[in-house]
Amino acid sequence: MATENTQIYHERQRLQFCLLHSLNNLFQQKDAFTRASLNEIAEKLVLDDPSKETWTPLSVLLKPHHNAMTGNYDINVLIAALEGKGKNVVWHDRRNGATLINLDASDDTLMGIVLNVSVRRFGGIWKSRHWVTLKKIDGVWHNLDSDLLAPETFKDTEEVREFLDHIIDHGGEVLLVMNDKQ
Repeated sequence: MATENTQIYHERQRLQFCLLHSLNNLFQQKDAFTRASLNEIAEKLVLDDPSKETWTPLSVLLKPHHNAMTGNYDINVLIAALEGKGKNVVWHDRRNGATLINLDASDDTLMGIVLNVSVRRFGGIWKSRHWVTLKKIDGVWHNLDSDLLAPETFKDTEEVREFLDHIIDHGGEVLLVMNDKQ
């Protein structure tokens, strides 16, 4: 069980780098991923794409898998980044709700959960998507959302399920990050 001495790594939101913060929070390590490493992954995805989009002057900023200035990386970058670290991403079937997610799985099996949620910013005039990490640390689930001032602790797995059901009910996506069995 988590103790008061448990150190939890928590990166805070900067620009639209929520995927970067979410991944570092998932790995509980500063610079597990960097802006440069995620940009490299995004560029490689473009090079590997057989249906490359034609170049326009906006292509310098608005790239297929991210925004060069602010971040805002897409799901393809998330999956490639995690697979590069030997992880497997399982997209949870939203029709099942959170009841079928094994939140009691060992850390050897389930590394954590990454959510993609809809958010409104600037008084509701800006609508976008946001990456959030949930992770079990020393047997206790934590919400490591980079928009939070500090991690929030869930009291039990039932509260995690209720939170996930709320996310699903409001159009959020749930991605299970699994440790690959070697």
